[in-house]
Amino acid sequence: MPVTTVDQILAELLNNWQIYDAKHNVNWPVGNLFLVLIAIVLSVILCGIIGMEREWRGRSAGLRTHLLVGVGSCIIMIISIYGFPAMFGEKRDVARLAAQIITGVGFLGAGAIIHRNSGIKGLTTAGTIWIVMAIGIACGSFNFILAAAGTLVIAIVLIVFKKVEVLISKKNPVIIMTAPASEPILNKILSVSKEFDCTIHALSTELISDGGESLVECTFQAAFDSGEERVNEYISKLENETKATSIHILSHR
Repeated sequence: MPVTTVDQILAELLNNWQIYDAKHNVNWPVGNLFLVLIAIVLSVILCGIIGMEREWRGRSAGLRTHLLVGVGSCIIMIISIYGFPAMFGEKRDVARLAAQIITGVGFLGAGAIIHRNSGIKGLTTAGTIWIVMAIGIACGSFNFILAAAGTLVIAIVLIVFKKVEVLISKKNPVIIMTAPASEPILNKILSVSKEFDCTIHALSTELISDGGESLVECTFQAAFDSGEERVNEYISKLENETKATSIHILSHR
C-alpha cells in the first residue's frame, strides 16, 4: 500500500483545481500555478534562513549563493515534474534531473573548501550549500513539511551546536607553530605535553625557509583533560621552550 503524506494530498488537491473558461471551452489548471508559486516562495524563505546564517558569520558563500542554489534546485525539480509531459503513454523518470542537481552542486560545494596552513576551512559552508540543494528539491517536489523540518534541524545545528563545538575545541585545539630548525622542536613539544598531561594527535612537520633561515612548521591537535586556563599555560610554555617565531590556534569554520 503506497504511503500518502499531507504534502501529497495538498499537491493533488491543487493539481485538480481548475477554472472552466466557457468562452474558449477549456479548463485552466490554475492549481498548478499556485502550487509552483508556493514551492518557489517557500524555497526562498527556507534557503534564505540558512544563507543568512552563513552571511552573518562572514562566509564567502552567503545569502545570495544559498538562495541561487536552493531556488535553482527547486525550479529544476518543478521542470522535471511539469516540463516534460509524457507523450503517447510513455513513462518518464522525474527523478533524473534531481540526480544531476546533486552531482552539479557537489562540484560547487567542493569549490568552497580551502586548504590553508595545514588546515581545512569551508567544510561547513560546503555542507550548507549541499543541504539547501536538498531543501530546494524537497520544495520543488512539493514535500513542504519535510523541507521546513529539515531547515529547522539545520538551523539548530548551525547555531546551537556551534557553541557546543567551541566548548569542545577549547580542550582539543589544533595548533600550528613555527620554530627554528636548529631547535629540537619535536622533543620539546613531547616534553611540554607530558608535563601538562596532554595527548598529541595528527602531528605533522614541514621544513620551510624564511629569508634564508630554516624553520620547521609543526601542526598537531592537543587533547587536554584540564580546563581552558591550563591550555593557555601550555601554549605559553610551548612558545617559550621551542623559541617559536609564530604559533596559531585554528578554530572551526
